[in-house]
Amino acid sequence: MTTLAVVIRHPRERVSKCSLRHLHDRPEIDFHKAVKGFRFDASNHLELAVDAPPLTVEDRSHPILILDSTWRLLPELEACLEGTTRRRSLPLVATAYPRVSRVFDDPPGGLASVEALYLALKILGTDDPSLLDGYHWKETFLSNVADAGL
Repeated sequence: MTTLAVVIRHPRERVSKCSLRHLHDRPEIDFHKAVKGFRFDASNHLELAVDAPPLTVEDRSHPILILDSTWRLLPELEACLEGTTRRRSLPLVATAYPRVSRVFDDPPGGLASVEALYLALKILGTDDPSLLDGYHWKETFLSNVADAGL
């Protein structure tokens, strides 16, 4: 089976609160926990980033890299990467995930990890709403995607 996505989770990210937790049994998604000393060769993976060129269907031959973390801890996960990623951004779609950070402002284009994965795959030509089946805010997010014209 072809790997569609690789998820690297920060060790302080609680699985019980993770939007991707219901996807652990999907063989096309590889999960890793970035414990101390963890390294990952991310060469030619599509790293989703808010400050990058837009993701397009021409990027579809590369697996998506999801760095699952709070925005504040994201630099620690980026430090685990080796090789050069293909940084790409997603179009602005409102997240359905209720944010609660009191100490750090999330970027306007920030999405929950499962939202970012679904949207990226949709743009790459794989529209699979079942990725959102275990996500509490599925219907709201799909409505937000439709409202964005995607």
